[in-house]
Amino acid sequence: MKLGVYTAILHDKPIGEALRVIAGLGLESAEINSGGFIPEPHLPTDLLDSESARQDYLGEFDAAGVTLTALNCNGNPLDPNPSRREKHSADILRSIEVAAALGVKRVVTMSGTPGTDAAATRPAWNVLTWDSAYLDVRDYMWNEVVIPFWRTVQERAAHFDVKVALEMHPHNVVYNPATMERLATEINATHIGAEMDPSHLFWQGIEPIEAIGRLGSLVYNAAAKDTRINPEARINGVLNDVGFRRPEAGATDVVPLGGPYVLSRWPKPSSWDFVAVGRGHDVSWWRGFLAALERVDPDMAVNIEHEDAELGQLEGLESAAKVLREAAGR
Repeated sequence: MKLGVYTAILHDKPIGEALRVIAGLGLESAEINSGGFIPEPHLPTDLLDSESARQDYLGEFDAAGVTLTALNCNGNPLDPNPSRREKHSADILRSIEVAAALGVKRVVTMSGTPGTDAAATRPAWNVLTWDSAYLDVRDYMWNEVVIPFWRTVQERAAHFDVKVALEMHPHNVVYNPATMERLATEINATHIGAEMDPSHLFWQGIEPIEAIGRLGSLVYNAAAKDTRINPEARINGVLNDVGFRRPEAGATDVVPLGGPYVLSRWPKPSSWDFVAVGRGHDVSWWRGFLAALERVDPDMAVNIEHEDAELGQLEGLESAAKVLREAAGR
């Protein structure tokens, strides 16, 4: 298997330096951002225009001994806000073409979140449809927005023979194995499947290894990110929204997410936190996770996504890489 890093955490470094950091961690794979919520400083803009630009770019990876295994374009391509929807959907379609031009076979993204109806102006995550009003919302989302868009992506991905791996992320229409299977069935998918990021499954109460067993060959790619369930969850559960807030006026560390939206501040105490590999689940669990992925595809890429707010940039990567290498027996 190919173990590596999603380089968003290294966006402060030029691509060559970022790749050398990955190699120095004893890892061999890189996943590069190609649009969506965040910028793409590690992906040149002229890759579709110039063969020499593509060769020069891939040469950076060869020089570091690292393989470019995926492009990452996480965003909301179904957003009712047209500025974000149009950019993010175009980014996905372009990423597929760029990946094909580079000889990369995976694009990672999210399924998206529409509004409740055609007049909506903001996305709405609609789950647990015990009231038929929510069934009406679900039917609109899937029949009028989700299925038509993802049929288009399936056609483009099949044309370029690039697999699109959807992160099963809450606040998206595909957030668990059942919704992943529904989408694959509805669009007769041959090139749309799952990215297995266990961090988003843990806090939903899903066992990722069992999810891999359920999805089987629909799993195309994987992320290495852990989750710690905190004592607060015993009182308020994992869906508690108290304490989330907007960044303070004048804050310099605001993370734009496209259109008028920014990343919210995380609550303290929190019900759960994203943590580095091994800080939520031990080496034994990660060994089983890698083994389950290997049964699906021995060449699966598993890239560290560092979002542990308690560890620094390199500290978090080093900690995660050590656990991941141990789990893989390296």
